[in-house]
Amino acid sequence: MNLKETKNKIENGAYDNGFNFLYGESKNSAFRYIKAINSFNEVFGEREEIRLFSAPGRTEIGGNHTDHQHGSIVAAAVNLDVIAVVSPNNENIIRIKSEGYDMDTVDLSVLSALENEKGRSAAIIRGVAAAFKEKGYNIGGFDAYTTSNVLKGSGLSSSAAFEVLVSNILNNIYNNAIVSTTEMAKFSQYAEREFFGKPCGLLDQMASATGGFIYVDFNNPSEPEVMKLNYDLDNSEYKLCVVDTGGNHANLTSDYADITYECKQISNLLNVEFLRDADQNEFYKNLANLRSKSTDRAILRAFHFFTEQDRVLTQRDALSSGDFNAFLNAVNASGDSSYKYLQNLYSNSNTKEQPLCLAIALTQQFLNGDGACRVHGGGFAGTIQAYIKKDKFEDYQAFIEAVFGAKSCIPLKVRKVGGYELTAK
Repeated sequence: MNLKETKNKIENGAYDNGFNFLYGESKNSAFRYIKAINSFNEVFGEREEIRLFSAPGRTEIGGNHTDHQHGSIVAAAVNLDVIAVVSPNNENIIRIKSEGYDMDTVDLSVLSALENEKGRSAAIIRGVAAAFKEKGYNIGGFDAYTTSNVLKGSGLSSSAAFEVLVSNILNNIYNNAIVSTTEMAKFSQYAEREFFGKPCGLLDQMASATGGFIYVDFNNPSEPEVMKLNYDLDNSEYKLCVVDTGGNHANLTSDYADITYECKQISNLLNVEFLRDADQNEFYKNLANLRSKSTDRAILRAFHFFTEQDRVLTQRDALSSGDFNAFLNAVNASGDSSYKYLQNLYSNSNTKEQPLCLAIALTQQFLNGDGACRVHGGGFAGTIQAYIKKDKFEDYQAFIEAVFGAKSCIPLKVRKVGGYELTAK
């Protein structure tokens, strides 16, 4: 369909099934997609073939800083997403104009990492295409306009959503949708690590590509075990949200790096490469020796890893069996461990700023034991995650936004699918 036909179909409700499936409503979504189509037209002009794509952000449910030690996680795709209006071209060039950013233009005749593209979206696009080609899949050119409501710096992984979006476009347009979600997650991670230049685990991409609640075991990171968890949060008494505390992410690189470094320090002293491979009994038996050769903080961070691994399994089993109270208890225990042992709620280089600690203290006071909260994502700044009773959510939102500002409390729904192409019915 061309632009006009696609807009008419949206206006006449032909996409409502897809909108309701992804977002739980159709009116606002229809407006959003029509606006994106109009923006595509302004940038690229009329086209005879238009296709619509979406890829979600993600929320970390359990497994705080476990993936880089080959641990396990529980995560979920969310209803906030990046969407794209796409038209294939015959030029072997990908052009993506993202709202608020300059056009990215990638010539697919060059599929090696370019130094001048590091840290830019063009590197992601080129890296995803290179991964497809290297594995024997087809690639080709397209023009796209994208817009996103996945808040940057929120821990919801806008970068993974963009990577998975590009992967899904190439998969659906040029490969008849035969590439698996796991492969697309790996292609997305490869692009971010090798082309964009940011070391990352596979958690974000796997959650965005797969959708729903998922359990992922990274014991073998090249072939992670992925399990969909059949739980519908909408049927519970609780609403999921994140609170953006407005913390400053600048100068936190060393704080994040120290966690990996100190975990590695303990694993090496236990004669293994990753904590996942360590014998916990040996860890506890050798604490005195570990203290003489490492630091107390490194030991505490290893302790967090071991206990967080157990909590992830508890969360997985609780969601699978529908025991939401057991799940909430594990969420609170995870938050407590991150606070006390992982110690990633504020930076030691700036102890006067502790917005995550304040947000958790206020949330726990509001909850009064009924619900759960924890640090969300990497920590040190950014967001907390909370589960609030639905009948108390508006009160909580007003309560927490009085401290952290309007729209700082972001309600989330768990999205059942990952990357997705919308079609008219």
